[in-house]
Amino acid sequence: MPVSELKKSDASVPDNGRVVRHRLIDRIYHWVMAAAVFALMGTAFMPIFGIKFEWLTIHWVAGVVLAFCVLIHIVRAVIWQDRMSMVIDRTDFANGAKIVKRSFGQKVPSPIKAGKYNGLQKLYHLGVAFFMLAIIGTGLAMLSKIDTPFWKRNPYWLGDSDWGTIYTIHGFGAMFMVSMVMIHVYFALRPDEWHLTRSMFRGWMSGKEYKAHHDPARWPASDSK
Repeated sequence: MPVSELKKSDASVPDNGRVVRHRLIDRIYHWVMAAAVFALMGTAFMPIFGIKFEWLTIHWVAGVVLAFCVLIHIVRAVIWQDRMSMVIDRTDFANGAKIVKRSFGQKVPSPIKAGKYNGLQKLYHLGVAFFMLAIIGTGLAMLSKIDTPFWKRNPYWLGDSDWGTIYTIHGFGAMFMVSMVMIHVYFALRPDEWHLTRSMFRGWMSGKEYKAHHDPARWPASDSK
């Protein structure tokens, strides 16, 4: 399959062309973060179900890796990527309203095609970001209660009530993330979403997939960075 150099001024994208959706650094970030999240979930919940092993070191190391990945992602998103591509806009709200009206049998115009991400993906990202930052923030605070090669534990850094609040936030966030991971995996495995799943492995989607699912006015083919 030839690789076409696609520019904003292109009138059309060849069906056999390639539209970059995720750069290599973003795919590496995604899969390292996914591994860290699965390691965290495994070490957090397997002991609850009676599977005993030395989980603490794996858990805090995976947590530090996750925090580092999120920091890289934030820096990259703020400096190099198009931040607005993940912001819910008026078109997303209008599309959502059309979908709801159609579900009740009303005849309305078809929703406008998505930009790089559709409204539900943006909403999902917002929810994950909120709870992920809560988990990371409380998790980093909890590192003060364990001995590591880099510091000695200080369990008296906060009072009992403060630690109770931190544990509650951390636990609730963890339960939320389990649900979000299940949702993410479910949609990634749906046949109608395979073009997105493939792009997270190979980095690009075909011109045919791009034209079928995306509005060039909202996401020009050359705008993926």
